Amino acid sequence: MNNKKVTELKVSAIENGTVIDHIPSNAVFQVIRILKLERFENMVLFATNLESKKYGTKGIIKVSGKYFAPEELNKISLVAPHASVIEIHDFQVKNKTVVETPDKIRGIVKCFNPNCITNIEEVPAIFTVVDKDDIRLKCHYCEKITTRNTIEFR
Repeated sequence: MNNKKVTELKVSAIENGTVIDHIPSNAVFQVIRILKLERFENMVLFATNLESKKYGTKGIIKVSGKYFAPEELNKISLVAPHASVIEIHDFQVKNKTVVETPDKIRGIVKCFNPNCITNIEEVPAIFTVVDKDDIRLKCHYCEKITTRNTIEFR
């Protein structure tokens, strides 16, 4: 007799909105925070530490009635570089993409250097992405490197 308990996850489908899948388990709450989903009025469902054959564990976020702009997808790519974004229309998948970290990041990340001109004057921060896998961003102005651990979103 098999004593293993099988758990089945049942989460209601969304009629219209977005599913963000393949988020590292330790980044789910960060994605919620950077997309400001804690303030979103419609249904937001999330799960973390789900079993994943490809990544070991993963997280997922379902957002009803919301589609994300390119700059929001850029934010996701900085904390969950292998996440997939699935647009749902009338309960059907209409578009599925894997986020891509752009070569340049403009205005969405704060430079960690307190003496950088972007933190002293109203100058938008611009970064060159020097490592897309480990996420390393080089500030255009002060040339300091911001890492995944020091990223602060605007």
